[in-house]
Amino acid sequence: MKDKYYQVMGDAIARSEVLAREDAVRMLDINQLDTMELLALAYRFRRQYFGRTVTVHILNNVQNGMCPEDCRYCAQSASSSAPIEGYAMKSDEEIYAEAAAAHAAGAGRYCLVFSGTGPSDSRIAHLVRLIREIKRRHHMEVCVSPGVVNTDQARQLKEAGLDRLNHNINTSEKYYRYICTSHTYADRLGTLRAAQTAGLPVCSGVIIGMGEGPDDVYGMARTLRDAGAASIPVNFLIPVAGIAIKAAVGLTPEYCLRVLCLFRLMNPSAEIRMAAGRELHLRSLEPLGLYAANSLFLQGYLNAKGAADNRTLRMISDMGFTLTSDIPLEALLSRGNEDDGCTVDQLKGLKELRPFQENV
Repeated sequence: MKDKYYQVMGDAIARSEVLAREDAVRMLDINQLDTMELLALAYRFRRQYFGRTVTVHILNNVQNGMCPEDCRYCAQSASSSAPIEGYAMKSDEEIYAEAAAAHAAGAGRYCLVFSGTGPSDSRIAHLVRLIREIKRRHHMEVCVSPGVVNTDQARQLKEAGLDRLNHNINTSEKYYRYICTSHTYADRLGTLRAAQTAGLPVCSGVIIGMGEGPDDVYGMARTLRDAGAASIPVNFLIPVAGIAIKAAVGLTPEYCLRVLCLFRLMNPSAEIRMAAGRELHLRSLEPLGLYAANSLFLQGYLNAKGAADNRTLRMISDMGFTLTSDIPLEALLSRGNEDDGCTVDQLKGLKELRPFQENV
């Protein structure tokens, strides 16, 4: 009877039917559905749309700190006392050097991330120049996370060759007031609509473990489906010292796997990213996340460190997946070592944030 349930659910998803709220909530309950059956179902669609490929993303924290927003999960926000290394926008030379290093490290996509509410028109003009030059130099997609943008700004970025614009929803509409009060959920959705109006594919993600309930998780997945998000980073809260949310809530490894399955089954053709906190919260079950997710970050996250590159690349190889990269996975593995490298809830210092500063 249970096997029939998964088959019926899978067939409905294949017909592009939306997963019912009650099925989604049941999916997150360890006492109701089997985790491995859900992974098998998620893999059916992951394989259909992405085969056995994994895309690696590398973030460039282009501008760090000094943000007026009060997002309670963020080390850079006005509500944070985290001891981050703040700096204004990096020089073009640093950005280009990091782009070259990202390409050489196997990145399929290079992501430029800015703190603050949103860009000025002069910042957009600057971004246009950066995007064009990076695309000229490297066979690699570029994503930008600039904050709140309007349709005209999004159109300029699209014309420059930007592949995706990132603007995360982070949580559900109902729960948003518990994580931020300096702007609204509608503000975030407005940026997604501006990008879509400009014909620019959207990357928009979530953070799990901030106290939200299963119904909120379903709401996030449904919102991103309705928004047509091409890429969905699923982050698991990293409670670094100094942020307003002091601890991650309810993040067992098995629950995290179920969340990844839910986002895959609600958004079967979207790129699902096993994003920040994967090392910390999935622990020994992390490799299984690749049966639902088809992308991940290398070299850590916005402010928090991540596992050593070779550990992540070895995991991809051991699971029998391949990279969407100009650099063969075997070649990348031959360069590194097996050292885990860091504690994943440790903040990055300037050495990690600005590796090419001395060369400017």
